[in-house]
Amino acid sequence: MTQRLEQQIAFLNEADKLKSVNRGTLLCDASRAENSAEHSWHLTLYALVLADQAGSDVDLTRVIKMLILHDLVEIDAGDNPIFGDFDQIAMEAQEQIAADRIFGILPNDLGDDLRATWEEFEANTTATARFAKSLDRFQPPMQNLAAGGGSWVEYNVTEETFVEKVGSKIATGAPGLWHFAQSKVSAWFAEHR
Repeated sequence: MTQRLEQQIAFLNEADKLKSVNRGTLLCDASRAENSAEHSWHLTLYALVLADQAGSDVDLTRVIKMLILHDLVEIDAGDNPIFGDFDQIAMEAQEQIAADRIFGILPNDLGDDLRATWEEFEANTTATARFAKSLDRFQPPMQNLAAGGGSWVEYNVTEETFVEKVGSKIATGAPGLWHFAQSKVSAWFAEHR
């Protein structure tokens, strides 16, 4: 039992490093960039508050589990802003290596379970993963809108780029959220470009 607990605490201490990974998205008040731990927490709150946007085949408890785990690999791989310029294939390879190391800290049964949850989110093929992924794509635009454009300004994002990079992920898992986001984002771009 002691070894198991040592591994669990080691993992939790390692996860604390997510607080030091800064993201491209600003806080709603535009005072600073959010970190990945804040993003993960905020997404779990989005899942609780916006649960009525999920389909009947979505397991909300599993969504929350996915969202709290989904960015742990950024401890090693860093954050790659969706509108940034990076090699997608190289990033995915780095994230797999990071997942091996980070989930490998845990006892095998727990590490395997959490890794499988992370893999399901990444694959984005189940209704639960699609809803979780839609929230992951919906939250940053809501923050950008609150922050007066936030990272859209920094990355010179156009409405067309926004729709291309974000739209289908939101629409697939939460069509109502996509309709809401699209109308708000279109209005913002019409006013600011």
